[in-house]
Amino acid sequence: MDLRDPLTEQIISACIEVHRSLGPGLIESAYEKSLAWELELRRVPFERQKRLPLSYKGVQVGNVYRADFVVADEVVVELEASRGVHPVDLAQVRTYLRVGGYRVGLVIARHAVTLGRGSIKRVEPSTRRR
Repeated sequence: MDLRDPLTEQIISACIEVHRSLGPGLIESAYEKSLAWELELRRVPFERQKRLPLSYKGVQVGNVYRADFVVADEVVVELEASRGVHPVDLAQVRTYLRVGGYRVGLVIARHAVTLGRGSIKRVEPSTRRR
């Protein structure tokens, strides 16, 4: 998939708009509600706080994971309370991609002074098997 995917570009643009308008340091619920409104204004379909299933050795053990957003049933968006994206954030989103079957994820470090390369990371599903 091309890095300039139109859907992820729309999502990133919406995140930047919220961040520019409200600034860094918002509590997660405020940023999440604002991003939801921005996505609605742009007519981008999404689900908030999407519960994701986990199965272990063929048994459904519950909907133990919760993604901040699943956009167009394709992209997982996680809003992190940090100034940058960390390896654990990427691993979390890869897990969501695997259990939900989604094609790509975005990690947004919403406390960054400006949103850009260090604060927005694209995550592809892992091809490594355990």
